[in-house]
Amino acid sequence: MKKSIIPQRYVLVTFTFFISVLMYVDRACIGAAKGNISDEFGLSNIQWAWVMAAFTLGYALMQTPSGKLADKKGARVVLSGIITLWSVLTALTGAAWNFISMIFVRFLFGAGEAGAFPTLSKVVYKWFPVKERGIIQGINFSGSRIGGAVAYPIVVALIALLGWRGSFFIFGSVGLIFALVWWLYYRNSPEESNFVSEDEKQYILETRQKDESVKKVALTFAKTLKSKNMLLAMVQYLGSNFTFYFTLTWMFPYLKEAMQSTGTAASFWAMAPLIGGAIGSWFSGDLVDRIYKSGNLTLSRRLPAIIGFSLAAIGVVLMTNATSDLNKVLFLTLAIFGADMTLSPSWSFCIDIGKENSGAVSGTMNMAGNLGAFASILTFGYLADGLISSGVDPKLALAGNDMFFYICAGLSVISIIAWLLMNPNKSIQAH
Repeated sequence: MKKSIIPQRYVLVTFTFFISVLMYVDRACIGAAKGNISDEFGLSNIQWAWVMAAFTLGYALMQTPSGKLADKKGARVVLSGIITLWSVLTALTGAAWNFISMIFVRFLFGAGEAGAFPTLSKVVYKWFPVKERGIIQGINFSGSRIGGAVAYPIVVALIALLGWRGSFFIFGSVGLIFALVWWLYYRNSPEESNFVSEDEKQYILETRQKDESVKKVALTFAKTLKSKNMLLAMVQYLGSNFTFYFTLTWMFPYLKEAMQSTGTAASFWAMAPLIGGAIGSWFSGDLVDRIYKSGNLTLSRRLPAIIGFSLAAIGVVLMTNATSDLNKVLFLTLAIFGADMTLSPSWSFCIDIGKENSGAVSGTMNMAGNLGAFASILTFGYLADGLISSGVDPKLALAGNDMFFYICAGLSVISIIAWLLMNPNKSIQAH
């Protein structure tokens, strides 16, 4: 009987973790390059907001189609293609020559990357026991936050060495290597893999989620939206992304302005909230699994999310009233820790109700979340521009944008209400 020293699902989650890291390195590097790109193209804050928002719009629109593609074709070919496409478009970002070309490339970049997390949900569904689902989702999302965190100082250093265009070429090249490795290693199920031992294969098959008596049927977008569970999941994920996406877009220039610091210093300040988010993902994932093992599926999804949204609301409100740089960063870190506590229960919930259609269901939720990100980016930019119009010094407009954070807090409260109504025991196909 074939034996393996390390269970292959542990190797697999290492792969998915680093894919998540790379994905967010490629996203966050645009924020670190804001000053250089804006100076070269002469972009205003509003124009810069649209550059960043173009990514999230493309990302949102392609979530459900790419999730359905993963359900149909499997994660091996779909994720290999997604990583290849987003890596090429990362490199092409460095070839943009003006405002319009940058928007076009970033929109395509978002559309190309859209299916990554829905496809990873398909990986989790096929390869991992239900009782490990929370921590696996936490690990994957912590990778995205760590990727965003390390991107800031790395991109600042690469820009100093190679220019902003060179940094995008480098990251695009690394992604193409990841795509090839994924294609060579991954198989769509344990049954198809030559690396997994018979013991581990049997363990996975006995403990992963079963379809029970629900017959798999094609899930249309219209039918998906008839589910109250689905609509509530979309509402709360919009609230989560509205808060979190600030860290990938406006946070670097915001902290640089608020603290009157250099780009290098701001890049290290900007790491703290994202690292806090990574810790929040791990903590929440573990909490999800611990509560699930006690026999309460609903509480295992609901409680971590409600705690997370509560901390997110408290953190952003305290940050707006902080009187020191250190407290401002600490309270923002608390907020992002809380916002990221909502990720593991959210994606676990989508697998709970989606089962074999988990790619399409999680993609639909993520579509709503990224419409929230789209709104977040534009809201911050337009509110900052409104402060300038009212007479605020343009050098202080970003740092004084308190209204944005009160909106974040309000959406977190609405998201708590949504979670109180969500039921992971009710399959979406029951509607």
